[in-house]
Amino acid sequence: MRAIVLDQQRSIDDSPLEMRDAPLPEPGPTQIRVKVHCCALCHTDLHVIEGDLGPHKLPLIPGHQIVGTVDKCGDEVTKFRRTDRVGIPWLHRTDGACEFCRRGLENLCEHGQFTGYDVDGGYAEFTLVDQDFAYAIPPQFTDENAAPLFCAGIIGYRSYRLTGIKPGERLGLYGFGASAHIVIQFARHLGNEVYVFTRSENHREHARELGATWTGGAEGTPPKPLDAAIIFAPAGGLVPEALRVTRKGGTVACGGIVMSQIPAMHYNLIYHERRLRSVANSTRQDAREFLELAGSVPIRTEVQIYKLEDTNRALQDLKHSRIRGAGVVRV
Repeated sequence: MRAIVLDQQRSIDDSPLEMRDAPLPEPGPTQIRVKVHCCALCHTDLHVIEGDLGPHKLPLIPGHQIVGTVDKCGDEVTKFRRTDRVGIPWLHRTDGACEFCRRGLENLCEHGQFTGYDVDGGYAEFTLVDQDFAYAIPPQFTDENAAPLFCAGIIGYRSYRLTGIKPGERLGLYGFGASAHIVIQFARHLGNEVYVFTRSENHREHARELGATWTGGAEGTPPKPLDAAIIFAPAGGLVPEALRVTRKGGTVACGGIVMSQIPAMHYNLIYHERRLRSVANSTRQDAREFLELAGSVPIRTEVQIYKLEDTNRALQDLKHSRIRGAGVVRV
């Protein structure tokens, strides 16, 4: 099969990914082999490629927002049949036995594995996944429009849920890329006003098109205090800014897997029972709930399509904020 392979972590601007022939993977007893139709881009791919996340597997085929059809089933597979359309997210496998799994927190599994990081991912013609970690896709979504749902959507949904925001309350979004352009849609569907903070005027325009009540820069002050905020941009300097404009008792959630250093800040910013929390990975229940919600809204992802051989350029565009909505590699 054709595959995009990373041998050594370094800047995506150096085009470190190479197109190669790779062995066709064979599914284990409970695995399915998926013929990949497309794979959406994610900032986590950049963190893996550029070394912000330490290497777990090299050489590696990155990519973890995968849509395709079942090509072959292991002997014990019962949930899918050949030609079924499935999606594969970041969470690849958990042990099901550690204390976190037993508490319903499999996103924190002590031995969790992640797609396109611990195991080969979706920038290839075929990939493997256990049947319990693949998902049927609501039929109204095309392959390309479904792909961003499988990380940008799921992690956005978990971030939203963990803020504890209620219908009618005000939500702030810091950064307006793939996750935020999905979150604004279901947040408005659920009755929230959405306030968007981003340095890009193109992204502000996109946010207004999707119904943002207010848009401004990262250091802007909205007309009313926020009840909750989600920070998607990996910039620690946004933490005190978000706390500054969040009401007493409100929550600021950091939705990224990597963030630059949070600066020293005055205690008053977190006083009055404001909460600052991280969001780590997601669970299968998050995926199931979000896909049902996405179908009912329905979410409309805006995507920019790239060829598999252009994956370096695609991720360079992602890094430098040249993508409106979500980038998707068509395999």
